[in-house]
Amino acid sequence: MLSPLAILFPDLRPEIFTLDIGNFSFALRWYALAYIAGFLLGWWIIQRLMARPALWPGDTAPMAPAKVEGLLTWVIIGVILGGRLGFVLFYQAGYYLEYPSQILRIWEGGMSFHGGLAGVIVAGLLYCRRHGVPPMQLADAMALVAPIGIGLGRVANFINAELWGRPTLAPWGVIFPGPAAQDCPWDWPSTICARHPTQLYEAALEGALLFAVLAWLVWRRGALKQPGLVTGVFIAGYGLARFTVEFWRQADAQFITPDNPLGHVLSLGPLGVSMGQMLSLPMVLIGLALLWQARRT
Repeated sequence: MLSPLAILFPDLRPEIFTLDIGNFSFALRWYALAYIAGFLLGWWIIQRLMARPALWPGDTAPMAPAKVEGLLTWVIIGVILGGRLGFVLFYQAGYYLEYPSQILRIWEGGMSFHGGLAGVIVAGLLYCRRHGVPPMQLADAMALVAPIGIGLGRVANFINAELWGRPTLAPWGVIFPGPAAQDCPWDWPSTICARHPTQLYEAALEGALLFAVLAWLVWRRGALKQPGLVTGVFIAGYGLARFTVEFWRQADAQFITPDNPLGHVLSLGPLGVSMGQMLSLPMVLIGLALLWQARRT
């Protein structure tokens, strides 16, 4: 009963390479490379934006291109601290309350996009206050490049064979290694289950498509001249994309029980809402509010 066109997961490993020198071991992982590439590409694009004052209100860029390097440091700290603390609070609070020493073990995985976004907002506001940069204009520049890092991160999730989707008989279903192929629903027609590659769905929607829309608005429609417009489209667009993909994404294990096999944190009659959807719906509303405000002013 398994779809004959189901795709066997390729021979990929989380580590690009590993160096073992005596008692010292170092591994470069795809996930870390995705973060590094996202930061560097974002830094390069924001520098280019600041070097083109005609894109901004009053034909004046909010900051000098040379200052973008300092902003990068603040953003990295905000992403790492916010992403980790968001994961701890939103997804496994009970576990980390019992084992608080595990909170700092970031290299073992566990980052929340919503927490990372909150961390970037705090870091950006602090940077703007210290350097006298208009917050909303800087937010627009950062919103433009954010989908690059998000898309690369989702591709790394696929390579790591993590955050996969629910079982499917669709021909594009992927047979991931380990528990993903074995933990089939009790009524599943096979002992092996292929799953939706929701990491790639998100890479396409939250990454490639969202960046294409924002880039078109910035370079073709002059969206940076309306502070808040790009930020609003990004926040609403990400929230809508994430909310949609969550219908096919496997819920986190801590939310799944025999009575709640889909891992819903809120049930509305026959419908249910996942934690990812709970965190994404307010983003859609906030993004729409920013769009309304930007167009109004």
